[in-house]
Amino acid sequence: MSRERSEHERPDERGSLTVLETVGVSKSFGVVQALRGVDFSLAEGEIHALVGENGAGKSTLIKVLTGVYVPDAGEVRFAGSPVHFRRPSDAQHVGISTIYQEVNLVPLLSVARNIFLGREPRNRLRLIDVAEMNKRAGKLVARLGVDIDVSTQLSQLGLGAQQMVALARAMSVDSRVVIMDEPTSSLEAREVATLFQVARTLRDHGVGLVFVSHRLDELWELCDRVTILRDGEHVHTAAMGDVTRLSLVSHMLGRDMEEVAKKGTTEFGESHLQGREPTLTVEGIDVRNRLNNVGLKVRPGEVVGLAGLLGSGRSETVKAIYGAMPTLGGTVIVRGKRVKKNSVSNALDAGIALLSEDRKAEGIIPDLSVRDNIALAVLPKFSRAGIVSESRIDEVVETFMARLKIKASSPVQKVRELSGGNQQKVMLARWLCTEPTVFLLDEPTRGIDIGAKSEVQSLIDELAKQGLAVVLISSEMDELVEGADRLVVLHDGQVKAELDGDHLTSSALLRALAGDITEADSSQGGSQ
Repeated sequence: MSRERSEHERPDERGSLTVLETVGVSKSFGVVQALRGVDFSLAEGEIHALVGENGAGKSTLIKVLTGVYVPDAGEVRFAGSPVHFRRPSDAQHVGISTIYQEVNLVPLLSVARNIFLGREPRNRLRLIDVAEMNKRAGKLVARLGVDIDVSTQLSQLGLGAQQMVALARAMSVDSRVVIMDEPTSSLEAREVATLFQVARTLRDHGVGLVFVSHRLDELWELCDRVTILRDGEHVHTAAMGDVTRLSLVSHMLGRDMEEVAKKGTTEFGESHLQGREPTLTVEGIDVRNRLNNVGLKVRPGEVVGLAGLLGSGRSETVKAIYGAMPTLGGTVIVRGKRVKKNSVSNALDAGIALLSEDRKAEGIIPDLSVRDNIALAVLPKFSRAGIVSESRIDEVVETFMARLKIKASSPVQKVRELSGGNQQKVMLARWLCTEPTVFLLDEPTRGIDIGAKSEVQSLIDELAKQGLAVVLISSEMDELVEGADRLVVLHDGQVKAELDGDHLTSSALLRALAGDITEADSSQGGSQ
């Protein structure tokens, strides 16, 4: 990967050559100022973390760097020279590749076609050389340690495998810069390890990588430097070794360290739940090839966490409770009354709400406004003879936008224009409008920044204090241990352990997830 140096290239403060930078870049959307004079620099052969709350400007900065947006002011420089990207292909042409959190590939095409889309090898007749394309694609995915038939249609693969295909596509181009926007959000631990190995190899070959992640441990494991944005402004850049977790969070939130250190403390423990009859009782839920005799109980004011590795049946459990997945048998009881039929409408009538893990595919309607997305679930409630009360909807939307601190220019702003954290808050507002008795939360903090995550976690605590029965799914052990009153651990679609009280610890959960649970770890009668 050796090449001649541009006369404009200059070393950064560490002596490495700067390959990509912004100088005083600003970008606004109407009255919303997304970026304010942001300076950012990426050196050759470094992995540079970009962090900040949702709405801090990370996504906007990435889109400026990749030609999706044209900045209103300031300058983008590549290899020391000013560049004016008008479209993503301009950035790709100079050697900037991007891997997004939501995989932006073509589901109906094969893996190989996706990897080489627009750059397919051709034979003497200028037809696509399928055999050569599959051969090259096979070598690329083999480097990633992924066992995929490259002739397979992409839609047949899981999200994790699709993300690895996106990485293979980036590797297929002789890139000088690779931007990774939440690349690990849908990957298993083995795939994350492979991704990190590839990232380090690219760095060792002089490629500069921008790495965006809300999983803080990943930053110290992988990155060399970190730049922190807040409210569209650059607030801090430092070597990862010079940054503590507390100082990073402090910069991101704009709060002093003592306040951040107190974040997440609870006011009461398990004792406030004793003696209460269950709000939700689930017995003997069976789903073909997915769940086997799953049961759990949740009392008013209790947060029950569902823990388990990928494929354990966590999401299937809440979908079955909600009536969104056909069951072979089982009973769901809310406040002593059985939900008669397995259907979403019956679940809603019983007071059950579900926040899905995939807000893009199963949550937001991107081209509708914030107002319309929030109001969808309560339209029947606010209408008579087919006429909707617009004033009542406006009142409810205004109330929940304020309560959840949804950052939008107005209620009529398109929801797709909001940050991921604010989109998640819109989904929470939609279901809170229905005044649920039972709230099923599937990965409510996935893909959102630490500030929005803290707000969502506080909201969950608030809902429990108000007497709701909450079921919480999270892939983050700390979030489950700190946020739940009790944990139900699933293995291969079955309940294998329950943890509460003194048994609810990270070490006990780790053993339970590994299938090494003992009577000393597992609580007795915890669901009663």
